Amino acid sequence: MNDVEKTNIERQNSGKRMRRRKRMMSVYTAVVILLVAVVGVTMCFTFLFNIDEIVVSGESVTYSPAEIVESSGIRAGDNLLRLDCKKAEQKILDERLYVETAEVHRDFPSTLRINVTRCIPAYNIQYANGVLLVSRKGKILADNNFYTDTENIPVIYGFEPADTTPGRPLVSSNDNKNEVFKQFISRFDHDDNTTISSVDITNEYAITVSYRSGVLFKMGNWSDVEYKLDLAQAAMEDEAVKGKKGTLMMVGSKQCSFRPSGEADEAVTTTNVVTDENGKPVTTTASTTTTAVPQPEPQPTPDDGSNNWSGDDGSGWVPDDGGNDWQSDDTGEGYYGDDFNYNEYQNPDNYAEQ
Repeated sequence: MNDVEKTNIERQNSGKRMRRRKRMMSVYTAVVILLVAVVGVTMCFTFLFNIDEIVVSGESVTYSPAEIVESSGIRAGDNLLRLDCKKAEQKILDERLYVETAEVHRDFPSTLRINVTRCIPAYNIQYANGVLLVSRKGKILADNNFYTDTENIPVIYGFEPADTTPGRPLVSSNDNKNEVFKQFISRFDHDDNTTISSVDITNEYAITVSYRSGVLFKMGNWSDVEYKLDLAQAAMEDEAVKGKKGTLMMVGSKQCSFRPSGEADEAVTTTNVVTDENGKPVTTTASTTTTAVPQPEPQPTPDDGSNNWSGDDGSGWVPDDGGNDWQSDDTGEGYYGDDFNYNEYQNPDNYAEQ
């Protein structure tokens, strides 16, 4: 009986030891994994993935690759995992005035790639103290007292820049004017705006665009500027308008009205524009109507002493504003017109004798 009890106790103790051993094994395993992870991470941030090659690509005729790398603040031997790529990109933009964009990429295990694009002058921004030369992405390149390359770069009036420091992005103190300029920048994806000679946004509710072809576009307010510019471009390419000078004006939201300049009768061309699913103008249809220009009525006023009335066609009679006839004193009978009430003198009997 005593032998049986002793065997049961030993079996119970053995089971406890096995469970305890398993728990300790799990702890040991977790500790080992943690140590390996710490060592691995430490090695990654110290010994592994260090830079041994920096590749600079893109367009930068002003700066050498070494100057681009220097301005990024990155050196050979720096660890790829510890880099702040966004900070390096901004440093390049801040220190290299004529760099438009900068992109910094890690190429594991040991290469860093930097891609830059050069600034392209695109706008002359006229303001109270001079003219700002601005890139196509809106970076201020210079603060001058003169316009640069006006044959290819449009002038923008009335922008009201809040900051004129070269290297800073162009920002207006007027939010609506900021929106106008952003939409001009967006158009560079499909139009470089060189057909435009000037833009006047002094009044953001009555914006005008002057084209080098001799067309003045009255686009209205600051909303949907990119769409309106595309609409105007499509209208000017229509056969009824192409090659003519005049005034183009928005009619509603999807039509332009064109009036040629320098004609006695004004031909009004209304252009309807069909857009694609993205709202971009793709085709145009035009209809033309002609409206006679009203001529001013001649005014009966005495001439310089010959006793004739101006506007006299030689018959001795000239019309007044009321439709009555007036007799001039070219017969020598001493009749003259009363400047105070022309309508009283309908025939020579109503004239006073001089």
